[in-house]
Amino acid sequence: MASATRKQMQEISPSSLASLSSRVSYLKSFLSFTSDDGAALQASAPLVAPLVPAILDAVYTKLLTYDITAKAFIPRQPGYQGVIPKDALELSLDHPQIKHRKDFLKRYLVKLVTNEDWSDDSNFWEYLDTVGIMHTGVPGFKHREKRPELRVEYIHMGLLLGFVEDVVVKSVLEMDAIDAGTKGKVVRAFNKLLWIQNDLFARHYVVDKDTGTRPRGMEAIKEPSSPPDMVTKESPNTEVQQYIRKTTDILTRSYI
Repeated sequence: MASATRKQMQEISPSSLASLSSRVSYLKSFLSFTSDDGAALQASAPLVAPLVPAILDAVYTKLLTYDITAKAFIPRQPGYQGVIPKDALELSLDHPQIKHRKDFLKRYLVKLVTNEDWSDDSNFWEYLDTVGIMHTGVPGFKHREKRPELRVEYIHMGLLLGFVEDVVVKSVLEMDAIDAGTKGKVVRAFNKLLWIQNDLFARHYVVDKDTGTRPRGMEAIKEPSSPPDMVTKESPNTEVQQYIRKTTDILTRSYI
């Protein structure tokens, strides 16, 4: 019995999880995210599209409820040329800068349900990974050159994903146009996908000794000391710059 179990056990090298495609492969396998889930997400596009305005309002109403999350929208946002608020109290759903941010989130939501390539090497996963890195405040991206750091801590990103999932699940479950079976497939697919996105946020914020990765972003760069077993031949700045060169084009093509 023990021998049979051992033969069925998959071997995952911790160091392999530093590679995005290997990490995605493991995430998909663990969560049982299959092509059927991808198909369910694509099929949900016509159903989700009419819900997007209400989802956007709900998300930004929540973000503007707390000063700790609202303050992220005080600095001038990438691509926005209008008037910026003096403080968080000036922000509302009707503020031009918030409308600008809602457009970015709209594009992100659309991308989640219109992707067609769910393979481990798909550019889609690289896009989700870049969404994670861009919130860490790493300098050097074209849209942040010569501007103050724009960092959002992981606690807020995790909470936002949880809130978005709750809004989407509630909306899908309340639909009268689809049967219970279809609702279940869509909800489960969204759940799995957002947990994958959650990991592609977390990997850039936490220390993982097994994979040899460490936090990125301004706060990590400012930290002078690292555990001895986390030190690499390259300095943190060099490592970050290499990552920046790899991902800048992705952000330029499709930045949310």
